[in-house]
Amino acid sequence: MDFSLTEDQRMMQESLSRTLAEAASLDRVRKFAGDPTDRGADVWAALTDFGLPGIVISEEYGGLGLTLLDAALMSEALGRAVAPVPFMGTVLAPLALRLAGSAEQQSKWLPKLASGEVTAAVAISEAVAGARDGAGVTASGGKLSGKALFVPGGLGADLLIVADTGGALHLVEGGAAGLTREIMTGIDLTRRMAELTFDKVAAEPLTGGKDVLARLRDAGWVLLAADTLGACDVMIEKAVAYAKERKQFGRVIGSFQAVKHLCAEMAAELEPCRSLVWYAGYAFDAAPDESSLVAAHAKAHLSEVSRFIARTSTEVHGGMGITDLLGLHFWFKRVGLNRQLLGGPERVRALAAQMQGLTA
Repeated sequence: MDFSLTEDQRMMQESLSRTLAEAASLDRVRKFAGDPTDRGADVWAALTDFGLPGIVISEEYGGLGLTLLDAALMSEALGRAVAPVPFMGTVLAPLALRLAGSAEQQSKWLPKLASGEVTAAVAISEAVAGARDGAGVTASGGKLSGKALFVPGGLGADLLIVADTGGALHLVEGGAAGLTREIMTGIDLTRRMAELTFDKVAAEPLTGGKDVLARLRDAGWVLLAADTLGACDVMIEKAVAYAKERKQFGRVIGSFQAVKHLCAEMAAELEPCRSLVWYAGYAFDAAPDESSLVAAHAKAHLSEVSRFIARTSTEVHGGMGITDLLGLHFWFKRVGLNRQLLGGPERVRALAAQMQGLTA
């Protein structure tokens, strides 16, 4: 039995990587990072032409009708390129509509999402990762009030899927009265995080409650793990390439055993993660009974491995590792944000223990 990726999946991932090499070069990423008003519209347009917005939307609504594994492979490519685009909402919002939306909501929004005409963001951080001081959204009488933090792509999204403190999901149009948005400055400048404030904002309820929220959480964990996997790949490649060209004491530093060990340890730590992430993406659609647990393992484990690789690859580069000229810090900070989004590894492991009945 063949457990590898299909030829179509490999070709699609390689094709996206080529698209990103042109549309999201390191110079373009650096420009995006330096300008808070830049929304990366040109990069998003290139990805729309590629068909990325419709990846998990069924063909009935104009999408590609692919699986979460396919979306994870695209997320891996986006992580490699540190692409300045909000991808999580592109996947999670259609999933929310598919699992919990009415026929009317699906027919209204899914074709627009698939075409890229409308962008979406998902505000579920407090419901998944735990409430922070002053944050959390409450629902009453078809209105939302409160604050949602760390919403990827929330600054310009035309459609918002919002989880309240009870785990119920709501659909909010981007232009709704009472909704205000502010940018949240963080360590990762390749993606814009939004702080959303709701002041009695009109919302449409979605069905399913906590069960649907858990599915969105699992999918989000897989996408973040895949993005981290791609970023780690590049950090290792950059470290190895630098070790082959940087000379010290009349010889390349890659010839020193200590440097060889650093590079080998990074590769040995990351390689098992690849099958873990791919299986987590596969299980979401093919083995739903175990998908939550493997998604948790993927998110928590990649969070820890990525910290080791980010630190070690920087050490291989020495002082050059922290310079903007090299740009390694973009990948370093990207995996740092991925580590904390939708729950840090400690919280995710605690949830995994609960899933297995090991803790109350």
